[in-house]
Amino acid sequence: MVAHMFIAIVCLALVLLGIAPAGADQCKEKACVTVYTDNNQIIIEARKGDATVKKTITQRPKKAVPKPTPKPKAVPLFFLPKPTPKPVVKKPVVKRSYKPRVKKAVTQVNLSDRLTKMVPTAGVAYQPVFEPLVNVPVYFWCDLPTLFQSRVDIIGEVVDVALRPSFVWSFGDGSIFATTDNGAPYPAGAIHHTYTQPGTYHISLLTTWNGSFTHNAAVRAVSGTVKKASIALITVVQAPTTFKG
Repeated sequence: MVAHMFIAIVCLALVLLGIAPAGADQCKEKACVTVYTDNNQIIIEARKGDATVKKTITQRPKKAVPKPTPKPKAVPLFFLPKPTPKPVVKKPVVKRSYKPRVKKAVTQVNLSDRLTKMVPTAGVAYQPVFEPLVNVPVYFWCDLPTLFQSRVDIIGEVVDVALRPSFVWSFGDGSIFATTDNGAPYPAGAIHHTYTQPGTYHISLLTTWNGSFTHNAAVRAVSGTVKKASIALITVVQAPTTFKG
């Protein structure tokens, strides 16, 4: 009776402390997936069972190098005597008193299967392209999509990632503009700025990606954000002066 009460008290204490038995690992039979950011990259991490192999697809596949076409061999019109082969000198065999060490191939095994996916970087454009004038609006835009989607097959599980960008424009004269619009050329563009002084200005665009991922019909937020910076130069000139008499 005392032994049964002791076992019941121990089990109750484990439950209160949040310590689950070894057989209760949810990732043993069903894959556990999480998506987060690290070093401005999207990381998809899945764990199933005790160990899986790590992989990445950031590197581009190597291009196949075509094999050169062999040149046709010239057929001699007469036969030359075969050259006398040089005698082969055998090197003396040195007997070793020890066994050489053989490096064994080590397979790195981790508890997760990771895949890194890079998001695109914006290209900055503005209009007019040639010598914008002071006190005349300059229109800015970037070539990024409004939605970045990626479907990933990882350890037999399908994960859909959806990211949306937001932008912070810095026009080089102290003016800053935050928006979720990509912008467009004149006259439809919503991102424009007017310079009051001539000069060369450094334009910077900071793009922040955030969003969600879907796994087994469950939608969850991506932990963290990915930030990408783009820069450009613009030279603004003074409008010519005309005299009316």
